[in-house]
Amino acid sequence: MVDAGGAALVGRHNPENERSEIYNRIEGYFQKSAGGTIIIKNVHLLTFEKQSVLLHILETEHPDVRVICTAEPELLKMVTEKTFRPNLFFILRQSDIAVPPLKDTTKDIPGIADFFIKRYAAQTGKPRKHLDASAIKALKLYPWPGNVRELKDIVLFAAFHAKGDTITAADISFNLSDTSIFRELHLKNEDAEKQHVIDALKRTEWNKTQAAKLLNISRPTLDYKIKQFNIRKSEM
Repeated sequence: MVDAGGAALVGRHNPENERSEIYNRIEGYFQKSAGGTIIIKNVHLLTFEKQSVLLHILETEHPDVRVICTAEPELLKMVTEKTFRPNLFFILRQSDIAVPPLKDTTKDIPGIADFFIKRYAAQTGKPRKHLDASAIKALKLYPWPGNVRELKDIVLFAAFHAKGDTITAADISFNLSDTSIFRELHLKNEDAEKQHVIDALKRTEWNKTQAAKLLNISRPTLDYKIKQFNIRKSEM
């Protein structure tokens, strides 16, 4: 696996070669991985120079290597703004897999959290702990700005500090220092505002009290918004 932010700092460089140091180092990854796979993590972090080198290697040398890349959604914007080379983007994007944010796949949270807890127990030799209903509910209500990485950290922290073999909501500590996590409804864009309300209602399974808390508004305000935007439970 190659971290795009440091791709030119790890591979070998031959000073006698007329090519640039960056070219030599990146090319070294492909030579070492011949017949195998290279995973480029966070490909959107490649500098423009590294993008040019990677494009040249793929277009002219045709290495016998399968290339798998990961990237943040901002990559598409970078392509539009010409800060990421479009020709490189389309070479790499022969097929793609979109991974939805954790907040949109709350049904997967218990299984993912349990995986981390199970692995933690195996690595430490400590008894395996389990999430109770209150803990699962708390995890599903949190918006997860840090996605799975944040879930892992929070769950392992809870597993370490929980007394007994059960993790409850009281054992889970979220990072609430960023108040932007809980969106306040004072947006000028009504479409975005409506979508925020719908998202909160979906994630709380139409529990208006919990949805209002998630949106950082009062329950009467939420009722007003539901009526204002004509949001119906049957249509969700």
